[in-house]
Amino acid sequence: MHSEAVASRSADQKDSRESRNGGPQLDAVSLAIIEQLQEDGRRPYAAIGKAVGLSEAAVRQRVQKLLDQGVMQIVAVTDPLTVGFRRQAMVGVNVEGDVESVADALTAMPECEYVVMTAGSFDLMVEVVCEDDDHLLEVINRRIRAVPGVRSTESFVYLKLKKQTYMWGTR
Repeated sequence: MHSEAVASRSADQKDSRESRNGGPQLDAVSLAIIEQLQEDGRRPYAAIGKAVGLSEAAVRQRVQKLLDQGVMQIVAVTDPLTVGFRRQAMVGVNVEGDVESVADALTAMPECEYVVMTAGSFDLMVEVVCEDDDHLLEVINRRIRAVPGVRSTESFVYLKLKKQTYMWGTR
């Protein structure tokens, strides 16, 4: 994002975003830093500083604050197939009772990489990454279905991953 665009963000957009999510206050410069890192998580702080109008040290300080506040993470995203995980699936879960307690139990399972509470046909959607079909069967049949409150599951096995990005920008 260019520094002109950073300067053009309105206070109204910032205020409405803060009141909606209740999280830390993010100014236009912090949002621009996040966008720079979404494009390239290894981008040098000096290059980010040039793009957003800050010194390298100021960018380093802001990035650390964003990390400490849990606003963002900087991680290596791998292709599961290349690191030994041959089976991925999205599992829709229907729950009886407290959805959050079931979500918490699933979140604790290392194979459950993504757990989200939803509205619609399923109470939870859970992305599972496994070594193979036997491992997937064990996770769904013996672990997910064994969680108290899980009423039913429906599995959507991934055949091929066509797109996976984390570049939705900021608002």
